[in-house]
Amino acid sequence: MLAADKLQLQSALKQQATALKEKEFNLHSSNMATVGTIGAVLAGLDITMFIEFSPNDDSTWREDMVHVARILKFLYYTTIVAAFCANMIVVSQTTTLTVLGAGMALRGPDGSMMTATDGLYAERDSVFYWFAVGLANTVGCVTVGVWLILDWEAALCCMVIVVFTCRKIWMNYKRVERRFAFDESETVDFVDIMEGPANIQAVPGDSRMRSSHKIPNGHSNFKDDDWDGNWQSSKDFDVKKRRGVSPNAGIAIQTV
Repeated sequence: MLAADKLQLQSALKQQATALKEKEFNLHSSNMATVGTIGAVLAGLDITMFIEFSPNDDSTWREDMVHVARILKFLYYTTIVAAFCANMIVVSQTTTLTVLGAGMALRGPDGSMMTATDGLYAERDSVFYWFAVGLANTVGCVTVGVWLILDWEAALCCMVIVVFTCRKIWMNYKRVERRFAFDESETVDFVDIMEGPANIQAVPGDSRMRSSHKIPNGHSNFKDDDWDGNWQSSKDFDVKKRRGVSPNAGIAIQTV
């Protein structure tokens, strides 16, 4: 009885710890889905800027400025393609993490929820890095593009606005990072619970005994047939007792 109660307590504790870990998994999965959605939007914007943008022909530039136009076109199309590829990496990576992580968490072996949650948390650095690369290249191609289609006065003014925007994005990121910074060593961890009180050990099948009565040669006092017969007799006795019939009713006593 105590062993069963202990097993039930361990199972309940492990179930509650897994439910708490599921909240963290849902948080990381939601964050990945959000970043993936924004990355897909940026990828659509990048491919539109690549296809729809039509810079002026080289013949419209002064002869001594043709090489400048070629350099600006090179920079523009390089940055826009890099932005598109980086955002596609974000979309593919977040999709893979969300689908495979959820599949492992729900259908994997024991402890898969912990492994999937920690895996999503570890992969976030790579996702955020490529998202930053895609965003920076998207904004950077605008800086180059204004010089291809505008006069130098308007292009200079637009470039200043873009540079100010980039600086503001970076300052906002650093400010938010400092506001929500915390020590990773102080995070809530369930390893002590899963490997401690909730660590369920399976009992080997060969260690189970039908009866605690042993004789010196290691065999039980009762054979399987005797055990089944005694159990059946006890069962019949209980049934007759519940029905109000005498246990010895129907048993003929033969006398010589």
